[in-house]
Amino acid sequence: MQARQSAIIFAWLLIAPALLYITAIVAYPLVDTFILSFTDASLRRTTNWVGWTNYEKIFNDTFATVIVRTFIWTFFSVAIKMIIGTFGAAMLNTAVPGRTLFRVLTMPPWIVPMAIGIFMWGWMYNGQFGMISGVLQRTGVVDGPVAFLAYGSTAFWATIITDVWIGVPMVTLYMLAAMQAIPQDLYEAAWTDGAGRFYRFRRITLPLILPAMITMSMISLISTFNSFDIIWILTRGGPSGETTTMIIDTYHTAIGSKKYGEGAARAVLICIFLSIFCVAYFRVTSRLSQEHAR
Repeated sequence: MQARQSAIIFAWLLIAPALLYITAIVAYPLVDTFILSFTDASLRRTTNWVGWTNYEKIFNDTFATVIVRTFIWTFFSVAIKMIIGTFGAAMLNTAVPGRTLFRVLTMPPWIVPMAIGIFMWGWMYNGQFGMISGVLQRTGVVDGPVAFLAYGSTAFWATIITDVWIGVPMVTLYMLAAMQAIPQDLYEAAWTDGAGRFYRFRRITLPLILPAMITMSMISLISTFNSFDIIWILTRGGPSGETTTMIIDTYHTAIGSKKYGEGAARAVLICIFLSIFCVAYFRVTSRLSQEHAR
């Protein structure tokens, strides 16, 4: 009994530094933000307790539109990254024409610092001297300069394309690692039975990399949902708020307008959404683990 108690005490001592770190870096700011969301904290007046007023303001203004826009932006960005990344991983995992080129094209988003890469895309989107507009004019697709970041519809998709460019390398390498973990005996047996390449990919590769795809989708979803740099550098949420997502709106409210209480309420809402995503992820992975155990 004494030995067991000593082992328990020793175990707690080992995890104590991690617990202190999590409490100081994660738990305390989270609790403080939650408390702040029930106040009217700002630089203009003394802080007062306002209850649920900040949350009521969220659903009384345009924030509902921002929520929908954030989900649409996240969905398309993650979906495109997963499709291109999985296809690229399949190319890198098999001897197909263009594999070397795709390997080369995979690296620049990681080699180039993120801010520099985003500024580079901003230059290409420019209507006066941007490369994309110039190519479209020379090929006769458009008659004049196209300022992609000046219009809501094009700016929205421009930010998605930039996010995809930055995120595809991580998805590709992650999915490539999952594909390389598949036993080659399965492919050889299927090839012996006359199965084609597409059939082997659909019946062997996809089912076995499904857990990795779900994990990568969740990681990409969380990072994309909280993406700030891309939109802020390219459009700062414009034009006319057409690229404003929840994280951008929270920044505008808390930092730009100095309404810390309202900004904290928005941050709490973001945390709730991400928590729901995480719970759904753990349930799906748990179900998949049980199915594989059978």
